[in-house]
Amino acid sequence: MGPMGPTKMCPPIVHPTKCCVQHTFSTTVVPHIHPTHTTVVNHQMVQHKHFFPQTQSMANQVSNQQFNCGGGPRPPFSPYGR
Repeated sequence: MGPMGPTKMCPPIVHPTKCCVQHTFSTTVVPHIHPTHTTVVNHQMVQHKHFFPQTQSMANQVSNQQFNCGGGPRPPFSPYGR
């Protein structure tokens, strides 16, 4: 023991709790999907062209008549045989 005597201990004094705030940060990725669809429409025009070719022909038609003209002039008819 030293010249002052033994050290005395008093009961502890508890002070109110000091509140500290510690901030932490994190990153969260939220994917946003925006789909796009493209439809390619191919147009085809079919043109129907109608042709009407015309031909022409010629025909010659020949008609004939035949007459039996006898042997020449006849004498007049006589009831008497002359």
